[in-house]
Amino acid sequence: GDPPRLRLVRELHAGGELTVGALAARPGTTLANASQHLLRLAADGVVERRRAGKSVVYRIVDPRLEQLCDAVCASIREQAESRPAA
Repeated sequence: GDPPRLRLVRELHAGGELTVGALAARPGTTLANASQHLLRLAADGVVERRRAGKSVVYRIVDPRLEQLCDAVCASIREQAESRPAA
């Protein structure tokens, strides 16, 4: 439920595997902040990390989380499409 962690999960859902640097380049976070949140998500079993050269790459490990993200995004899109144009 932590907003910065949810943003990181959303970015990983959209981008697949991403480095800490790529995630930190997104608006609203820093490298140190992203690293701390990703470590917590890894400790909780939400994401998995692997080393790729000098970088650390993260990905979502629980397929149910991917399915949940798909369902929520689809619902939001459907609601937006059903609204009358302003």
